[in-house]
Amino acid sequence: MQGPDDLEQDPAEAIAATLRHERETRKWSLADLAERSGVSKAMISKIERREASPTATVLGRLSGAFGVPLSVLIASAERASERLSVAEAQVVWTDPETGYLRRAISPAGAPVELIEVSLPSGVRVPYPASAFAFQQQQIWVLEGRLDFSEGNVLHHLKAGDCLLLGVPSDCAFFNPGPVPARYLLVLSRR
Repeated sequence: MQGPDDLEQDPAEAIAATLRHERETRKWSLADLAERSGVSKAMISKIERREASPTATVLGRLSGAFGVPLSVLIASAERASERLSVAEAQVVWTDPETGYLRRAISPAGAPVELIEVSLPSGVRVPYPASAFAFQQQQIWVLEGRLDFSEGNVLHHLKAGDCLLLGVPSDCAFFNPGPVPARYLLVLSRR
C-alpha cells in the first residue's frame, strides 16, 4: 500500500505532463491548442518544458480549450485510484503571478470535486466562460470577502455565503478585503 509520501508530485511537473498528454491525446499541435485557448504557442511550449509556470488565468483558458476541469491539469493522474485524500498529500498549487493558492481536497475521480482557495487581498483572477462550460460550480466563502463577477452580474459575498453559478459566462474572482479570502469551490460535471 502506498503512503502519502509516495503520492506527492511536484504540481509544475504534473501540470506539464498532463498538458502535454491532453494535447497529444487529441493529436493537437501547439498551434491548435494556442488557437483554441488564446494562449500563445510559446507559452504552452514553455509550460510543457517546465520553463514557465502558468497563471490561474492561463490554466483556466487551457482547461476550457480541453473541456476538462482545472484540477485535471493540476492533479496527478497517479492518484486516480485513491479514495482517501490525505491532507499532507493533497496537491497545492500557487499562482506565480498573484499568490492565489489552490488545494485539491477531493480524491481524484470523485463525482463532486472540492477545491479550497485562498485569494490574497486585492487580487483579481479572471476566467473565460469556456472554463465552466462542462461543470456546475458553487462558491462557499469560509473567511473574508469575495466579489465574484459572473458576466455583467457582480456578487458581493461574505463568510457563510454560498453562490450557485448560472449559465457559463466570463467571470472573475476578486478579494476586496484587507485579509485573504478563503473559499470552497464545489464542482460537478454538467
